[in-house]
Amino acid sequence: MVQTKRADFNGLAKELGVSPVSVRIMRNRGMETKEAMERYLYGTLDGLYDGALMKNMGEAVAVLIKKLREEKRIRIIGDYDIDGVCASYLLLTGLRRAERELGKGTGPAGSTRIDYEIPDRVRDGYGINEAIIRQAAADGVDTLVTCDNGIAAAKEISLAKELGMTVVVTDHHEVPVEEERQVLPPADVVVDPKQEGETYPFREICGAVVAYKLVEKLYEASGVHREEWRELLEFAAIATVGDVMRLQDENRILVKYGLKQMARTRNLGLRKLVEKTGLDITDLSAYHIGFVIGPCLNAGGRLQTAKAALRLFLSEDEAEAERLAEELKELNDIRKDMTKKGEDEAIAQVETQYMEDKVLVVFLPDCHESLAGIIAGRVREHFHKPSIVLTRSGDMVKGSGRSIEPYHMFRELTKVRELLSKFGGHPMAAGLSIKEEDVPEFRRRLNENAVLTEEDFIPRVWIDVPMPLEYVTEGLVEELKRLEPFGQGNEKPLFAQKGLMIRSLRVLGKNRNVVKLGLVTDTGLSMDGLLFGDGDAIQRELAGKDRIDIVYYPDINEYNGNRTLQAVIRNYKAAG
Repeated sequence: MVQTKRADFNGLAKELGVSPVSVRIMRNRGMETKEAMERYLYGTLDGLYDGALMKNMGEAVAVLIKKLREEKRIRIIGDYDIDGVCASYLLLTGLRRAERELGKGTGPAGSTRIDYEIPDRVRDGYGINEAIIRQAAADGVDTLVTCDNGIAAAKEISLAKELGMTVVVTDHHEVPVEEERQVLPPADVVVDPKQEGETYPFREICGAVVAYKLVEKLYEASGVHREEWRELLEFAAIATVGDVMRLQDENRILVKYGLKQMARTRNLGLRKLVEKTGLDITDLSAYHIGFVIGPCLNAGGRLQTAKAALRLFLSEDEAEAERLAEELKELNDIRKDMTKKGEDEAIAQVETQYMEDKVLVVFLPDCHESLAGIIAGRVREHFHKPSIVLTRSGDMVKGSGRSIEPYHMFRELTKVRELLSKFGGHPMAAGLSIKEEDVPEFRRRLNENAVLTEEDFIPRVWIDVPMPLEYVTEGLVEELKRLEPFGQGNEKPLFAQKGLMIRSLRVLGKNRNVVKLGLVTDTGLSMDGLLFGDGDAIQRELAGKDRIDIVYYPDINEYNGNRTLQAVIRNYKAAG
């Protein structure tokens, strides 16, 4: 599918100092005005929005500064994913630093009066709960500060208030709605850009960015230099990518400059983790955060405890940081093996039992429940159908679902809500709990209700520009780098050309997972194409074929001091 949004591509290109191709890509990413494109191309940290614009931010800062001055015990309640861990680190660091600046802290690491709790994914589930609140009361905690959770915890926060605690909620999730009205928890202050009457210009930020903005105002109120706040930027960036937020507007600036900040980070734990994963800290991309660093940070919360990742960030001891980084990498390696096993079992189950189903419901009783969402995503990608993976959890079955564009998963679950003990989510993903004996009926009803057609199961590849290889230059490749970081909402541009001649084909790599194609256009231009996958299977598929249609991204191959243009092939179709 070719994107067809309209604009004065040549006029805007002249005004912005880029090629019409870049303007077309920006238009395809939703930018309509010259001002929006200028911010995208040339935005700096000075363009970040002031945290004071967020509704109730001033009240939250006033409450926390008062508590710090009064030397009250404060406990941060985070979440077990990458966003919750980064948000917890930001609040813990920010509150302890503000405390020291106010002359109330004890020692360089800050007072033990400010601590944290992160729920256990399996035992506690998501967010603040009654056990955490009662433990805080028993420990003499005066104030609870949530991050990346709390907006839907009205009952739990009511208990905290009954026990005499002050509660500040910081979150970024949707506010629960009853009878078309938002229902806020009874906290002393709620900071969440999704609430009614919000005054912040950009609401699609993660929990750690909300925390980052709170720290900005805490530092201002306590007299900490603004540069110290800027140095924490990398954690807002890691969480933004890890929580799969749209890399648009402020998020893109945060990630762009957060990656640069990581290159000179002073955080020992982060440095050690980058080392353990074999990456170069001076050359990190959003891809590295999303698919290498992020999964390691999430692995603790999935298989053991998210506190390991937070302890890594807080560590100031070389040996401890080394050990924690190694642990998280090993946990992620285990998680990858477990995920692959679950994925293979799920695909085999579908192929032997459910190939005719429009909505795939797979039950893997022995699979670790924290992996259900990842496996559901893999099954969805494999079959391009809405997919729900269920696992056994105590005396119940828990599951996660991942959907395709034409299927609103949350809405479809509401139609079978009487079968579910608990569920939640949005159009593209959901979580649920169900009794094991109800699983067959659940599968039957979802499929009975589904109005999907065969057309809906055909995956669509969106192309920015049908662009012949003759148009590819080093200058264009360098210009496209200015559009980084790429990710959710700012996807890597894709181009296409049909009918290229295949002059040669070689399978490369120790694992034979790279195919190098010699391609020739009708005008006689030759260029290498790189295709990643099962090299032997691709070679068999292309045997005897002399032409190929490709969807590609242009790149430069540097080898022995030589620079040559190449096409990195994302999708292909054999012809001839």
